[in-house]
Amino acid sequence: MVQSRAMEFSTSAIFLFSIFLSIPTHVTSSVCRTPPVIFNFGDSNSDTGGIASGLGFQINYPNGRTFFRRSTGRLSDGRLIIDFLCQSVNASLLSPYLDPLDATFSNGVNFAIAGSATLPRYVPFSLNIQVMQFKHFKVRSAELAATGVKNMIQDDMFSRAVYMIDIGQNDIADSFAKGESYVQVVDKIPSILNEIQTGIKELYDQGGRSFWVHNTGPLGCLPQKLAAARNSSLEMDSFGCISTYNSAAQLFNEGLKKMCTELRSALKGTTIVYVDIYSVKLDIIANSTKYGFSSPLMACCGSGGPPYNYDRRVTCGFPGYQVCDQAEKLVSWDGVHYTEAANSFVVSKILSMDYLTPRIGFPFFCIR
Repeated sequence: MVQSRAMEFSTSAIFLFSIFLSIPTHVTSSVCRTPPVIFNFGDSNSDTGGIASGLGFQINYPNGRTFFRRSTGRLSDGRLIIDFLCQSVNASLLSPYLDPLDATFSNGVNFAIAGSATLPRYVPFSLNIQVMQFKHFKVRSAELAATGVKNMIQDDMFSRAVYMIDIGQNDIADSFAKGESYVQVVDKIPSILNEIQTGIKELYDQGGRSFWVHNTGPLGCLPQKLAAARNSSLEMDSFGCISTYNSAAQLFNEGLKKMCTELRSALKGTTIVYVDIYSVKLDIIANSTKYGFSSPLMACCGSGGPPYNYDRRVTCGFPGYQVCDQAEKLVSWDGVHYTEAANSFVVSKILSMDYLTPRIGFPFFCIR
């Protein structure tokens, strides 16, 4: 299943073609005539190159091999969930805010940076820092537009934009990684939720009225976490995932859903959609064969071989890594992030609206 790096580029065209054929038509086409402006706040799950352009962190090939044919700073072999959502409304893929060279911000900005969390505050690039960056962007956009600079986001478009929130995973995962107990991690959840609530309220005060909020996935099913716990006494569930990690994620998600419900009442004129990413991702893992995937707990790109192919000393893209031949058959790309094929599957479920509360699809935000 593992190929040498010398063979990777020669087979990437085959990967690209097979992945393209596997993507549902409704993921890549839409009746959306005027795409919405999109502002995204988050971590590596939606980072489209921020950590590479902002911090100079190397995201090496084979990241990006399936769709882009090169590394773009995304932690996947291809497109992320946010990319597919943009394409579903005919919007251009979002440029990272810190990209100094070829960024185009006419259709929105991606403030997400890999490794970001909600806490501690004022630490690059926590959620409150990302919101501060947005405020600066809004002010500068108005200033430049006033001087005659073209293709700037006009002031009225900020109130018609959709604000995407996809953060919280690192707050929980990093706490476990530091050796904190289940009780200690759960005790932090109210503080994490408070930061997300504060961020949404600040964006609301800036004119934001449409919010798209992702919950966190089943952390206990990530090959990275499973490899680290291989010789521990942590309890595993029927899917082979770490029970306490998933339980903490579920408690966070329950709180996040309740928070979204409360904010709909508190913030007049808002549309706040809660997106149940957790259930979709757990469904892929529990029913991988049904959906055409295999080895759902093993990374395509990593080292160490089965059962997880993850070794923190030799991660994807760095000397010694191994990569699978058919990323479209695996769920996990690098032990933490999903393959393009898995991301495509997640988006197909999101667009069905079965995992949305309320059932308002992403095309609802198209400008009319």
